Amino acid sequence: MKKLLTTAAISATIIMGASAQAGTLDDVKKKGFLNCGVSTALPGFSNPTDKGSWKGIDVDTCKAVAAAVFGDANKVKYVPLTAKERFTALQSGEVDLLSRNTTWTLTRDGGLGLNFAGVNYYDGQGFMVSKKLGVKSAKELDGATVCVQAGTTTELNLADYFRTNKMSFKPITFDTADQTASAFDSGRCDVLTSDQSQLYALRIKLKNPKGAIVLPEVISKEPLGPVVRQGDDEWFNITKWSLNAMINAEELGVTQANVDKMKKSDNPNIQRLLGVTGGMGSKLNLGDEWAYNIVKQVGNYGESFERNVGEGSPLKIQRGINALWNKGGFMYAPPIR
Repeated sequence: MKKLLTTAAISATIIMGASAQAGTLDDVKKKGFLNCGVSTALPGFSNPTDKGSWKGIDVDTCKAVAAAVFGDANKVKYVPLTAKERFTALQSGEVDLLSRNTTWTLTRDGGLGLNFAGVNYYDGQGFMVSKKLGVKSAKELDGATVCVQAGTTTELNLADYFRTNKMSFKPITFDTADQTASAFDSGRCDVLTSDQSQLYALRIKLKNPKGAIVLPEVISKEPLGPVVRQGDDEWFNITKWSLNAMINAEELGVTQANVDKMKKSDNPNIQRLLGVTGGMGSKLNLGDEWAYNIVKQVGNYGESFERNVGEGSPLKIQRGINALWNKGGFMYAPPIR
């Protein structure tokens, strides 16, 4: 007969297991900064500036976690990674967090020892062609030469799409997004395929951006978001709720400009968000102003979207499905309570 464990014994076993695998928060605090894996250079998402700093919607996720942990969004060391390098860098501990326009899939979630902490951009794969090609639909691309980034879901989606539509194609693979764009720009391929957001970002780098168009077809679901290692629930929760705080802040109307004034709000949801009441920070092993620091130093999700990829940016991407859930989009965060 099997011996049944008591509830206390089960809880103790779970806690011991979690403690044995945990430690990222302590490691990050000991270093004094966060190692964050980002793209090599993707405008709107993670891109180095002329002054040596980084900006983008993925960069803001890194900054949000740093603000939550240190109270200082600038305590981040950005580690540029290619698509091939990114998962190994996270698995090996080279980076503490991967925030690199990475698609959440079952294989990555279940087979690589990783956890996706949420979605900071809902995307879908598309195709960009030269206007000179005279193509208006992806269904007209039979026999095309296609530039694609290696080590991505994009490769798999591309093959699936052409096979399903009984079309042939010749892939030309590259390690970085910039290499695919350069090859497309020089005429080495007829088509450049990637997430649509990336296509808009790469188009502005072309010699003649107006000479290229993004075709209307979206052939995949690409929920992009930050990734951490499995086995460290504490760090997983901190990353997840840093993103959730930005989304909740937008929904509650809390911005960088009014966050100090909002501390005096009578709304209990705002009070908990900003650490006035509720002691939410202790549940994450953080200070109670963890979310206040995120909004004060980084902004809410809408502000990040607007300046990095939205109408206030060179990409000028409309919110669309990345609008809040109560404004026709998919962006929805669990409540802070």
